[in-house]
Amino acid sequence: MSFPALMVTLVAVTGLICLLDKWFWASNRGPHEDDPIIVEYAKSFFPIILAVLIVRSFFIEPFRIPSASMVPTLRIGDFILVNKFDYGIRLPVLNSKVIEMDSPERGDVVVFRYPPNPQIDYIKRVVGLPGDHVQYKDKIVYINGKEMTQTLQNKAVDLLGIVAAQDKVLTERLDDVSHQIAMAPGKQRAQVDMIIPASEYFVMGDNRDNSSDSRFWGTVPEENLVGKAFYIWMSWDCNASKVCINLERIGNSIN
Repeated sequence: MSFPALMVTLVAVTGLICLLDKWFWASNRGPHEDDPIIVEYAKSFFPIILAVLIVRSFFIEPFRIPSASMVPTLRIGDFILVNKFDYGIRLPVLNSKVIEMDSPERGDVVVFRYPPNPQIDYIKRVVGLPGDHVQYKDKIVYINGKEMTQTLQNKAVDLLGIVAAQDKVLTERLDDVSHQIAMAPGKQRAQVDMIIPASEYFVMGDNRDNSSDSRFWGTVPEENLVGKAFYIWMSWDCNASKVCINLERIGNSIN
């Protein structure tokens, strides 16, 4: 059972117990008789679970970064917040949109349900919008025939051993959005030349040569979108000898 389904179930069960107690059970108890333990727990946990469900379903949801596919923007051990309001309000579990809002823009970092297996959440960067002609050749992105420029960084970047020492870190410009990408010299990945279907998005990882993304399994349907990643609220650096908090990353916005 998914977490949203579990939360909806808990809200339904605790809420039903509270209602049954109000309508039937309470009238049969004596004036000094305590609530049954199950009723006491239901009354205590129902408002808490309901509040968590509302916040996570309609406003903000936390996620943990499990892989290096978005290095250098996001690293393993980053805990992020995702805005679930920007792209429309959806009902939990059913995932049907009930309120239309904005659509993803090029350069947004988005969380979505992985199209081949919607039970898994992925995070990537939006590169192609509906109707775009997207090309990826010789490790360069072209949108509607326009090259998205890449500039090699002059300063060294500490990637904590996540990316091989020989990899390059570049600044890529997707229209008005500039962000960093990692590239492995000499390593060739899939070439792309496609028109993005309506209501679908072409996404890529910033760790370009170490990412499973739209180059390999296709575009992301609009109904698979979960929300826009916008903030790092915690980051752990873990190794064999110790676990420590990476204070430099906490509080950073995601660009």
